[in-house]
Amino acid sequence: MLDIACGTGYHAIQLAKSGLEVKATDGSEEMLEKTRMNAEKHDADIEIEKADWLNLTDVIEERYDAVVCLGNALTHLFHEDLYLRAIGEVYEVLNEDGIFIVDQRNYDCILDKGYDSKHKYYYCGQEVEIEPVVVNEGMVKMQYMFSEDERYYLTMHPIRREELSGYLKETGFRRIDIYGDFEEEFDKYDPDFIIQAAYK
Repeated sequence: MLDIACGTGYHAIQLAKSGLEVKATDGSEEMLEKTRMNAEKHDADIEIEKADWLNLTDVIEERYDAVVCLGNALTHLFHEDLYLRAIGEVYEVLNEDGIFIVDQRNYDCILDKGYDSKHKYYYCGQEVEIEPVVVNEGMVKMQYMFSEDERYYLTMHPIRREELSGYLKETGFRRIDIYGDFEEEFDKYDPDFIIQAAYK
């Protein structure tokens, strides 16, 4: 299994500890160093390699049964051509019948109804307050407040569910299963996160 945009390695480590063979990649050496430290701390056996998701095939020679892009990571891209390029790179490193699993915040809800969270999945802990400070069709800027003096911001592209499904289909994925907070049946605005499983 290949974890792209692995960040601090949280998902790669959990997947490895569940018994899967995992390679973790990211375009940031700083993030990869955190992944190495966390993998050692949690005694997780994962392969770690620097690879940007826009140029996976320049680095990755192996082909995988599964590729994951988790933690709302893909929404750091802001243009249609970049989404198509990144998804196209994923498509190329998958075996036939391989699966690409990608998640994102429920931007349909955030854009149409406003931000809310059940804190059931993807929960950052009670010491962190999360809220959007900018919300529009072009960007969502989230504030992570650990204390009055310690705040961090992430700016993301609020890609709607059908928009991402469209990119997956355009790239060539033959079937897409969609889940809301891991459930097959869900109301459009109810889940905090949308997960799409695309089959090559």
